[in-house]
Amino acid sequence: MQLPKGPQTPLFIQVLRWVFSPMSFMEECAQRYGDIFGIRLAKDVPPILFLSNPKDIQQILTNDTNQLEAPGEWNDLFKPLLGSYSVITLSGEEHQRQRQLLMPPIHGERMRGYGQVITDVTEKVINQYQIDQPFNIRSATQAITLRVIMQAVFGLHDSPRAKKLQHLLSELLEKGSSPLSVAFLYFPALQRDFGPINLWGEQMRLQQQVDELIYQEIQERQENPDSLRTDILSLLMDAKDAEGQSMTDVELRDELMTLLIAGHETTATALAWAMYWVHKVPAVKEKLLQELDNLGDNPDSNTIFKLPYLSAVCSETLRIYPVAMLTFARRVKTTISLGGYELPPGTPVIGSIYLTHQREDLYPQPKKFKPERFLEKQFSPYEYLPFGGGARRCLGLAFAQWEMKLALAKILSSYELELVNRREVRPKRRGLVTGPDHPIEMVIKGKRQIKPRSLERVGSAE
Repeated sequence: MQLPKGPQTPLFIQVLRWVFSPMSFMEECAQRYGDIFGIRLAKDVPPILFLSNPKDIQQILTNDTNQLEAPGEWNDLFKPLLGSYSVITLSGEEHQRQRQLLMPPIHGERMRGYGQVITDVTEKVINQYQIDQPFNIRSATQAITLRVIMQAVFGLHDSPRAKKLQHLLSELLEKGSSPLSVAFLYFPALQRDFGPINLWGEQMRLQQQVDELIYQEIQERQENPDSLRTDILSLLMDAKDAEGQSMTDVELRDELMTLLIAGHETTATALAWAMYWVHKVPAVKEKLLQELDNLGDNPDSNTIFKLPYLSAVCSETLRIYPVAMLTFARRVKTTISLGGYELPPGTPVIGSIYLTHQREDLYPQPKKFKPERFLEKQFSPYEYLPFGGGARRCLGLAFAQWEMKLALAKILSSYELELVNRREVRPKRRGLVTGPDHPIEMVIKGKRQIKPRSLERVGSAE
C-alpha cells in the first residue's frame, strides 16, 4: 500500500527542522510533494501525514469517532504544562465529559458578562505606557489577556496571590517559548537535570510554584463557598456531569491551567499581530477607525462585536499567520481513502492550518493583509480554521473573538499609536504555537478624539 511521500532525511534532522523552522519546513514540503505529505517526528511511529486541501481536512474533521479518532495521548507534549486531565490530553468519553463541563462558563451570557472587564483592563494596561516611549506591543497585549483571564477564571483582581500567579505564569510561558524548550518535549532524554544548565528543572520548579497557588485557591473556595461568585473556577466547582459527579481537585487544576495558558497566550499573540497589521497598512487603519468612530461614545459591547470591518480585520489577522499551526492529530481507525491514497489503520493525519490559510487558490496573494476577503466571501470551516475543528475544536473560540475585538476597539478608539519602524515582522515558533519573530515596537502619540464621519461603503484597502 503506497503512502504519500515526504522528506527522506534522517528522523533527527526532520525533528530539528520541525522544532526550529516549522512553517518554512511545511511550505517546502507542500511545494515539493503537494497537498498531502508525511513527516517523521518520532521513532516507531508512522510518518504524520500533513493535509492542506479543504476537502481532505473536511473528511478528517467530520469523520471523528467513525473512521478516525482524536486520541488525547497524542497530545502528550502538553502534559508537562497542562497535566493528564486537561481536555487537550484526554480521549473519548473523558474528553467529551470535560468539554461539556467547561463549555457553559465561557459561552453565551456568561462570556458577554466579561465585556466590561476586558475594556477596563485594556485601558488600565495601555495607560501605564508613556507618550513617545517605545514599548513591545506583545508585552502589553499579554498583560491585558493575562489580567482578563485571571479575573474571568479566578475572580482575582489585585490580590497578592493573583499578582504572584500572574508573574509566575508569565515567567513559565516565556521560558517555554524557545525552540530549545520545545526540543525537550520531542526528546524526552533531555528532560533531566544537567547541572548548571538546567532549563528543564527551572521550568518544573516554576510549574510546581504555580500548582501550589492554584491548589491553595481551590482549597480556600472549598472551605469558604460563595454562591454569588460567577468566575469560571466557582462555576466549574459547582458543575456536575451526567452522573452527578464534580471535578476532582486535580481535574480542576488541569483545566484551570488549560484555560490560563490557552486562554491568554494565544489571544495575546493575535492581538499583537492585529495591532501590527492595522498600523502597517494605513488604508486598513483609516477604514477601521472610521467604523469605530461612527459608534460615538461608550458603544455597547455587542455592537462592537458585530462590526463588519472589525470582524474582517480580526479574521484576516488569524488567517495570515495563525497562532495555532495545526489541528489536533487524528488516527485512522478503519482503512480510509484520503487525497487519492488508501490509508491503513494507525496512520496519523493532521490538518495544516498554516498551509491551508496560505493557499493561493483560496486566498489570492496570501502573504498580503486584505481584510476585504472576509467581506467578499464566506469561507467554509475547512478553508478557514484558526481554532481547529471537529471534536477538538478550540473551546475558547467565542471568548477569544470577544476579547480580541473589544480590546482592539478600545485601544484604537482611545489612543493614537504608531509603529516605531516599518520593517517586516514574520512568524516563528513560540513554544507549541507561533508568534512574531522579533518585538513589534510601538509608541503612543497621544489620546484620540472621536470624530464621527459619514460611514462610506467599505471598499478595498489596496
